[in-house]
Amino acid sequence: MTDDIRTIVLGAVAAGICASLGWLARTHLWRRRLRRKQAFFGLPGNSECLLVVSREAGGDGAVHRYDVSALLELAALIKDCGAHAEIVQHDTARQGFGERTEFCLGGPYANRRMAAHLGSLLPGVKVDTSTEPGPDRGSFQIGSERYRAEGGVTEYVLLARLTVGEGARPVFLFCGQRAITNQAATRYLFRHHERLARKHGRDSFCLLLKVVNSLAYGPDVVELVADVTRAAHEPVPAGA
Repeated sequence: MTDDIRTIVLGAVAAGICASLGWLARTHLWRRRLRRKQAFFGLPGNSECLLVVSREAGGDGAVHRYDVSALLELAALIKDCGAHAEIVQHDTARQGFGERTEFCLGGPYANRRMAAHLGSLLPGVKVDTSTEPGPDRGSFQIGSERYRAEGGVTEYVLLARLTVGEGARPVFLFCGQRAITNQAATRYLFRHHERLARKHGRDSFCLLLKVVNSLAYGPDVVELVADVTRAAHEPVPAGA
């Protein structure tokens, strides 16, 4: 074997080793990110989760189109984790929480399960569910603060990850003042889940988000107003 051939062979072997090491490194990083994602969402491979949605008012069982869009985005995330989802409507989901990860969309006025979760897990959150027109209709009260919606201009949504004990799967709440804000919250979670996982780990959290000018920007422009975890877990005093 001449020196030139030996050099070519050694170069090819070195290139093959470098490519293999690069592939192994990328695979390791991908698997580590996947495990972190699965841990944050409580979605190990081949696990089952629940998607709970509201019925559109007057829609004869139909789901609002913005909630459908949110479900599609959540379905993609669940598939990335290697898990499987069951979609149920709010008044048929008669089971506890903690055994399966749950994603619950909609305000308590249209989603009975959301109303139950707020009462049980976030007693410091009160939502005005009155049907009469008025400035407080649909507003959030969190502790002593009230957040009113201005339709299509400024609207609020709660994004929460809640756990109820060691080893329990989390419940994710997307509780918005309009259906478009539910989709905005799912999109925010999709974009920021790595940062949220680094900050909160597997602990519970509740964030108040503001959707800005949805008439022009749809569900895309979302601002974090505050981390309201502490206030949301403390019951509102009677008469507050």
